[in-house]
Amino acid sequence: MTIVQILIGLLGLGIVVFVHELGHLLAAKAVGIEVEAFSLGWGPRLVGFTWRDTEYRISVFPIGGYCKMKGERSYVDALENAKDTIDPEPGSFFGAKPWKRIVTLLAGPFANVLFACVAMSLIYWAGFTQEDFGNRIVLASDFVETIEASAADAAGLQTGDTVVRIGNRSVESWADLQYEVGRNALRSIEIEILRDGRRLVVNATPAIDGERPRGILGVFAWVDPVVQGANGSAALIGLQAGDRIALAGGEPIAHFWELSAALSAGAGDIDLGIIRDGQPLSLSIPADARSGISNEIIFERLLLPSPDYHLIQAIGRGTGVSMRYLTDSVDALRLLFQGVRFRNAVAGPVQITSTIGQIAIDGFRIDFSTGAQRVFDFLSFLSMVLFFMNLLPIPVLDGGQIVLAGVEWIRGRGARPKTIYRYQIVGSLMVFAILFFALFSDVLFVIGR
Repeated sequence: MTIVQILIGLLGLGIVVFVHELGHLLAAKAVGIEVEAFSLGWGPRLVGFTWRDTEYRISVFPIGGYCKMKGERSYVDALENAKDTIDPEPGSFFGAKPWKRIVTLLAGPFANVLFACVAMSLIYWAGFTQEDFGNRIVLASDFVETIEASAADAAGLQTGDTVVRIGNRSVESWADLQYEVGRNALRSIEIEILRDGRRLVVNATPAIDGERPRGILGVFAWVDPVVQGANGSAALIGLQAGDRIALAGGEPIAHFWELSAALSAGAGDIDLGIIRDGQPLSLSIPADARSGISNEIIFERLLLPSPDYHLIQAIGRGTGVSMRYLTDSVDALRLLFQGVRFRNAVAGPVQITSTIGQIAIDGFRIDFSTGAQRVFDFLSFLSMVLFFMNLLPIPVLDGGQIVLAGVEWIRGRGARPKTIYRYQIVGSLMVFAILFFALFSDVLFVIGR
């Protein structure tokens, strides 16, 4: 990771956390709960100021943040003093009525929902252009040795098919196809394809990707072998933007995967036959460059503009996409218990920061609007994940605290300090277990595994 990537990633993650904690802050002040500190980051204070009895600070470790409310750990004091009840100190968290605590706790997650809906609505209102491959497919089994046939093979799909619909959603790009397959693991889906000018409908059941909570079909994107840019050895042998690779070792090349297979087969130098400005040319690839040169070629992608939405349409579309991100988060949790490797499926702060930074860098290389669109799209997705995870009824998280306040509201009296303490211990152990897997996953990510 580069310094720029890290800084952009931390800024993006900081925005999501800031919005969440700001929701808690504004709601607490609105219902009369005093806020002692509002911090971005954890650990010792770097800079800050105090305004209206609240200390606003930026702390040393720039991951996460918190909104510290008065008396939120009063149950610990009551426990240490062997009390059966918590003293309802005026202006404190436990001194507030249960409904006020619930409003304050809900405000953080719902601030993330509001952020996602507003961000996505503005993205669709402003419009954007997406770079992607098309909706034509290549069967993975045609180029990769597999132990079992994939879902695509079982459904009768063939290399060269063009996927135009999955379920009730149209498919226009590789990203559309990946998204619809990814969210339908272990579910039967109807796939409409074009094959030799005919429309066909097949049914497939995507398998679970063992590395991530998503479905896989067993297909690759059809990538036309037209060069958009060349790096390293690809540039040294003379490949240029606009070149179409037609032959490799004398064999015709229809797409990237045929090129990759040709470069991997055999040894020694290999000739590429290309078409440049309508004229055939031949370029030679040295033996020592064969294995990695296909990864040094940037192939042309489609430029797919978003629809031209007016404001109301953009709000509807942006809100709809945000809600889809929420349902995807719920579904991903389901898949965690159906064959996904947990340590790979949980991303820690390092991976999240790296992802935000890389998305930004890749997007800004195209233009500013594309970079901004990609970053805020991912931050919106992250916000919906944060909303969902925080409302799980796990002690320590907002959802667990809401359960406590709700029980108190129904019973008319609060839980005993000892009960709250045990409840929080259980929650802390659960959260620490998740953090352990997330940090372990980060370590593997940093060392390249």
